Amino acid sequence: MKSGLYGFLFAMWVLILLGGGIMVVLLGPFSIQQFGDFHWAIASGIKVIVALVLVVIWILILSKLKNYIFKKELNF
Repeated sequence: MKSGLYGFLFAMWVLILLGGGIMVVLLGPFSIQQFGDFHWAIASGIKVIVALVLVVIWILILSKLKNYIFKKELNF
């Protein structure tokens, strides 16, 4: 049981670090200059949408991993 729990925690930390790296490296310097005075609002909206999509994907990945670990541990 402990190896499954440790694997889940390891995957969770890897996803947190990967998501943080994506946010800082790719989304941090992202800007749009073609829209005049509203470029900051449009760029922020795009960053928010990408961040929310990443959070949903991370939750789905961890949920699938959790279900796999519990099914393996309970021998279903």
